[in-house]
Amino acid sequence: MVEIAEDGRTWLLSGPASSYALHLTGADELLHLHWGPRIALADAEELAVCPLPVCRPFESPLDGREEYPVEGGPRFVRPALSARTRERRGTEWRFVSYEAGGGGELRLRFDDGGLGITLHYRMRGDVVERWVTLANGGHTGVELLRADAATWTLPDREGWRLSQLHGRWAAESRLVTSALTYGEKVIGSRRGHTGHQHLPWVALDTDATEEHGEVYGCALGWSGSWRIAVAQLPDARVQITGGAGYDDSGLLLLRSGESYTTPVFAGLWSGGGFGGASRTWHAYQRAHIIPDAERDRPVLFNSWEATGFDICEEQQAALARRAAGIGVELFVVDDGWFGARTSDRAGLGDWTAAPDRFPRGLKPLADQVHGLGMQFGVWVEPEMVNPDSGLYRAHPDWVQYQMGRKRTELRNQLVLNLAREDVQEYLWEQLDALLSSAPIDYVKWDFNRCFTDAGWPGEPYPQHLWVDHVRALYALVDRLRAAHPAVAFESCSGGGGRIDLAVMSRTDQVWTSDNTDPLDRLVIQYGFSQIHPARVMAAWVTDSPNTQLNGRVSTLRFRFVSAMAGVLGVGGDLVRWSAEELAEARLWVELYKRIRPVVQRGELYRLRPPTGGLSAVQYVLGQEVVILAWLQAQGYGEPVPALRLRGLDPTASYECRETGEVHRGAVLLHGGLRTGLRGDLDATVLRLRRI
Repeated sequence: MVEIAEDGRTWLLSGPASSYALHLTGADELLHLHWGPRIALADAEELAVCPLPVCRPFESPLDGREEYPVEGGPRFVRPALSARTRERRGTEWRFVSYEAGGGGELRLRFDDGGLGITLHYRMRGDVVERWVTLANGGHTGVELLRADAATWTLPDREGWRLSQLHGRWAAESRLVTSALTYGEKVIGSRRGHTGHQHLPWVALDTDATEEHGEVYGCALGWSGSWRIAVAQLPDARVQITGGAGYDDSGLLLLRSGESYTTPVFAGLWSGGGFGGASRTWHAYQRAHIIPDAERDRPVLFNSWEATGFDICEEQQAALARRAAGIGVELFVVDDGWFGARTSDRAGLGDWTAAPDRFPRGLKPLADQVHGLGMQFGVWVEPEMVNPDSGLYRAHPDWVQYQMGRKRTELRNQLVLNLAREDVQEYLWEQLDALLSSAPIDYVKWDFNRCFTDAGWPGEPYPQHLWVDHVRALYALVDRLRAAHPAVAFESCSGGGGRIDLAVMSRTDQVWTSDNTDPLDRLVIQYGFSQIHPARVMAAWVTDSPNTQLNGRVSTLRFRFVSAMAGVLGVGGDLVRWSAEELAEARLWVELYKRIRPVVQRGELYRLRPPTGGLSAVQYVLGQEVVILAWLQAQGYGEPVPALRLRGLDPTASYECRETGEVHRGAVLLHGGLRTGLRGDLDATVLRLRRI
């Protein structure tokens, strides 16, 4: 809901529990008024009449109070917008108009001598979406050195803490919280993709717990290089600025008549602690971001850890029969099915089935998989090319490279310059033909190396490829989804290297990490859940010992319960599993299918973090409750502790299906845990229903 004051210069956006207010002064200074608990328009108008503080020497009264600080004039904070023309650098804008349109969107229009600047606001639930459109209507060229999506201003408080998700390959999404000190904390990616090192999300609080206290969170929807800067200013105010691109060396050149729309930078306020903030993020994504979020994702099998590159039609068919036998619903052939792809040294770019391994193409295997009652999927990495490929030999100029410099190979591959229209059209033709050649239901879209030589010889403004590669990726996936609406897509980038709100709006799930060790996964999944829901979090049960990573031995029970916290998959070599293991796996898959609606669509409560000992999560959907618990270790004879559940009706009774115990009100589980957890590195599933 958008409310507007009578003078047309104070605006208030409100959701169920929160409000966001801003005000335009007579001097066309756009000031931030309020972000927090819900207020009335009269409250916002009262805030608008408060004068700016007296300016101290060497400081600006605008700093820390402007809604979208630009470069130029009496400002010293990090600018969200830095633009230059042939004549000048910086922005001196004037207000033109506002529009409160359909869908609850507020648009504020400004002009700077022919550069049109529109600030967009939209409230979805208690999530505020913000983005900016820049249009060159009067200059030969406008260079956007920096064009962030938004600047968020927090209320004056002492003792702010910053939470972020950091990591690396196979160790993504690890939550860390630290005191925010004066100056700037900058996170981001200069790698051309979202990156394993940071998810584009931050949260700030002063004293919040999992279920109590105020939390402010911000998340950027962009799948290329990005930057979020959190600054505590000299007067203790805090601002968060973020958008596409990592530095200020140049983002785009807008020629006359061209425009640029930034990614969405979304923010929320929660009074229900970190858990309340997470549940708000999850509900927002299920309602507005994730395609077909009301459909539960199928149990899949992926062939990678079982076979690597050594695949053929007969071998995959044998795995498919085993997968169908344990109840798998989607069979995915991973890397190695195309071109000369017998290792990572060749074949990328040649997206036709290898004639020596699939002499009749993929259709016969897909038909067999469908005949077993499963859907069929394939792995692709369209944005990459091996030098040893037909594509590269035909078009060596189609990759990113710097003239006169060595073309850096990582994983024996180069990055295609997707900003080129001829590359875009080639990939469309190849992938459309692939999806038309066989009954393919699912595509795992990978991206296995960072940008290193991001050049474009002969292009007048080559640095625009950083932005236009990502925009072309979005357009290509959108075009494929429109042409093949029944096909689901997964985002993968060596695991969790491309996870953000924008890629999630185009894919049905994401590959959370290449690390499939079930104990490591508890930490990764705990951090992931701070922002993203279980509905998109793919997790596999693989072999023990975990030969792909650390050699850890774990029970099939622990591996399944760990993976059941998201979208369950299986990635082990089923041909080598014993009859007893296959029978147990079938029982776990059957159980997951029963609890799947609650896990994938329910509200999440993190009961105990995975810091050692007992950890647990709880999901609630309607009358159904599911608890997944993992016992990592018991020291000195300590008993299994009880769990106090959350989010339930304190006046109702709940029956535990595993034990038959009936609990009244605030449920304290102990007996079921004690009988379900039998020792170190063990796990259990408990189900409750309101009676």
